[in-house]
Amino acid sequence: MKICILAVGKMRGADAALCAEYQKRLKGAIAIKEITAASVKTENELLLKSIPEKSFIVLLDERGKDLSSRELADKFAAWQGRDNLVFIIGGADGVIDQVKTRADFILGLGRKTWPHRLARVMLLEQLYRAQQINAGHPYHRD
Repeated sequence: MKICILAVGKMRGADAALCAEYQKRLKGAIAIKEITAASVKTENELLLKSIPEKSFIVLLDERGKDLSSRELADKFAAWQGRDNLVFIIGGADGVIDQVKTRADFILGLGRKTWPHRLARVMLLEQLYRAQQINAGHPYHRD
């Protein structure tokens, strides 16, 4: 299975270093495609065009389903049989309805609003945590 994160915006500085750290820790290749455009409409068109065929799409949205780390680990294990697992992180203005309707699952990171750069770090950490939970590693503590 190929995992891809489609994210609006470029990472820099400490945020980029944290992303790189968790990306390195994750087992298996995980591609991150950064989308930059002059308008929200163009961002969303580029997001839609970047989704590979036969993908299971998880959209990160503040109104999405808030899961515990163990619940996310269970979902992540269930998603493992897919050809492509794509996570979408929109920009500051979110995504248009066409992107939302393409999503197979809408995931929240809590009821607070997070900057999209932090959301990327948090997603990578939670994917790493999910791998460790599913492997029985003591990284996660309840």
